[in-house]
Amino acid sequence: MSDNRKIVRYRKPFNINIGIVIFIIIFIYLVFNVYTYVTTEHISVYEVEQGTMAENNIYRGLILRDEQVYYADRSGTLNYYVKEASKVGCGNLICSVDENGDVSKRLSEASADVSMLSAEHLDEIAAGISDFQLSYDSKNFYQVYAFKEDLDSTLEEILNLNALNSIQDYADGAEQGNSFHRVYAKEDGVVVYYADGYEDVTLDDITAEMFDESAYAKINTRNNHTIEAKDPIYKLVRSEMWSIVIPVSGETVNRLAADNVLRLRFLQDGKTTYANYTLKEKDGANYLVLSLRSAMIRYAKERYVEVELLLNEETGLKIPNSAITEKEFYTVPVEYFVKGGDSNQKGLLVERTDSDGKKITEFVTPTIYYETEELYYIDGEDVSGDDVLLKPDSSATYTVGRNTAVLRGVYNINKGYAVFKQIDILYQNEEYTIVRTGTTYGIALYDHIALDGTKIHENELIQ
Repeated sequence: MSDNRKIVRYRKPFNINIGIVIFIIIFIYLVFNVYTYVTTEHISVYEVEQGTMAENNIYRGLILRDEQVYYADRSGTLNYYVKEASKVGCGNLICSVDENGDVSKRLSEASADVSMLSAEHLDEIAAGISDFQLSYDSKNFYQVYAFKEDLDSTLEEILNLNALNSIQDYADGAEQGNSFHRVYAKEDGVVVYYADGYEDVTLDDITAEMFDESAYAKINTRNNHTIEAKDPIYKLVRSEMWSIVIPVSGETVNRLAADNVLRLRFLQDGKTTYANYTLKEKDGANYLVLSLRSAMIRYAKERYVEVELLLNEETGLKIPNSAITEKEFYTVPVEYFVKGGDSNQKGLLVERTDSDGKKITEFVTPTIYYETEELYYIDGEDVSGDDVLLKPDSSATYTVGRNTAVLRGVYNINKGYAVFKQIDILYQNEEYTIVRTGTTYGIALYDHIALDGTKIHENELIQ
């Protein structure tokens, strides 16, 4: 008996694996995004900040003051009791000269005891340290040395005075024996402990050689613990009036303001002030003479000072030069604009032809990018160069493309797309530009702009 049963191959149903499908979709999406990211030109963003820039006019000048040097009338060991570059009155104790050194030895021993510092003295020193910490700028490390010198001078003054008071009886006895001599200020002034031979120099004595600092030498009297008779021991600056003499070129002379007043910055400490100035010509050289009435005491220890003449300093919004670009605009007379529409915005009456060939008038509100007393600047987004404008309450017409003008500006990208903003440049150097703040159609503080204005166009979306 034969078996007539027929074997039929079983076909498995086609099942779609949803996981694989999702994976393929995600993979394609990722590949597309990576490709888009790689092939798309990315726009770097710059945040507008407040800034100040000035022309680099840095000079080193010679200081002239009303100075009087005082000399020792005997030999001996010298001790100081007044901090340098501080004010003293007539009759104040400045220093002492010890002929045989006995008093000086006792002074040295007594001043080594820092426990003699009172709470008031410690507060004074702590206040000085605190002021230094608050004003310290790591870019000006020389301030550390100036602070150290000032602190050493303060400690020397306090400790020496305390030491002299602690051996008062012995010092009085030595003074009666004519071996110890106290030196008192003979007039009011600011005490300084160096001499350099320029104390009697006047403007008429100025020579080009005086500005050669390689030949300059001064005697620092604080370093001379042992002196001889007729050695300089201190000097007094007797007036707050002082001058800075600067050799300048003829070009600088021509650029100086006519009001005889200059603003300057001292590079030593960053302080700014105003000074009256005069110009002096001698032996074929030009000299700028800055006359000041204050701040002399801050630089009393210096003969030369570095200053920056702020001939053209501007403050405003600081942007990189790379962000600046140019764009051409149509210029339309102000009288062709009229307020209208739902928002009462300024707009134009444009004469156009409809599909039936009839002339119609449309009210268009183009974006205004800049304005003068006579013109508004608009682009071609809402109008074309061939459009004819109707003047309100008149039969006069104006073709949009009749006149054009170019504006300099940047692309503002606050809203995620590029919007041209006109800028009013106040000052510019090789890297940055200062633009005016508060302009009607310009940028504002903290706006985001395209770092490279040449790589972006109006209304372009920011990737």
